[in-house]
Amino acid sequence: MSVPFSFAPMATLSHRAFRELLEDFGGCDFYYTEMVAAGALLSGGRFEAFYEDPLPRPEKLVYQLVGADPDQLARAAALLDGKGAVGVDVNMGCSAPEIVRTGAGVRWMADAEAARAMIARVRAAVKGRLSVKLRLGAEEDFDRLAAFCRGLEAEGVELFTLHPRTAKEKFKRRARWDYVGRLRAELKVPVVGNGDVDTAPLLASRAAGPCDGVMVGRAAVKMPWMFAAARGIETGIRTLPERIDLEAVADRFLELLSKHQPPEFWESRARRFFLYFCDNLKWAHHVRTALARETELTAMAAALRAHFAQNPEERWAPAY
Repeated sequence: MSVPFSFAPMATLSHRAFRELLEDFGGCDFYYTEMVAAGALLSGGRFEAFYEDPLPRPEKLVYQLVGADPDQLARAAALLDGKGAVGVDVNMGCSAPEIVRTGAGVRWMADAEAARAMIARVRAAVKGRLSVKLRLGAEEDFDRLAAFCRGLEAEGVELFTLHPRTAKEKFKRRARWDYVGRLRAELKVPVVGNGDVDTAPLLASRAAGPCDGVMVGRAAVKMPWMFAAARGIETGIRTLPERIDLEAVADRFLELLSKHQPPEFWESRARRFFLYFCDNLKWAHHVRTALARETELTAMAAALRAHFAQNPEERWAPAY
């Protein structure tokens, strides 16, 4: 049986508009939201409804929470629980300095007792699935990682997603996927692997390895058809056309963005999408520079169409 594929929690990208784009190609098994700040959610900020939006497939959605205050995390988890989603994921993997300085993200891995106590409070607030996304920790120490996860497992965590890099490495070193299999052997609950899965064949290959699922982020933004392509490789049943029309995909994303995100978000979300999507192009840097001059979605679409008109061979990408 095939293991599940998940789309990663990515700031400014893991929103309804992009989930709908993925669904156009058949989607994946689970969608994680971008990090929802527990404090901001509880304060009822103007834009929180867009972070909470579970559509188009609530039954596939996992809300990811980030925060440093156990009380806030538990209360925020309770608010999100029961919205028809799969469950709540606690972020213990983000290594962005502005997150770590607050005591959130990967900072939780520095204090196993505090992390365990926090998870116990969140578990009491959540009836759905409770999961944790994490890294190797501050240093590469498997015994410490396994002990940390066993403690959280004892408090009710039902699934772990491991991005096998240390907190300081960010993307500087290749993800050590052997840690995914090793951690899986230590725990009774599923372990999903994440990191450096950058092609559909590699996704299919990782899914066949010692893991209970594969999570993809950046590569799925570059190739929103990636999950469908990997399933086709895996099963031999290919549902995609041989070539993907990149202009049509970009236009569709901008349409969905304008429909499902507030105008204040349009420019930043579009720029983040094109940061990865343009890697399909030989002249990626040139196109990103042209898009960076524009602030309106219609102008971005026009700039991209102009590039394809001048370079028609760039418009089509292989599906598999």
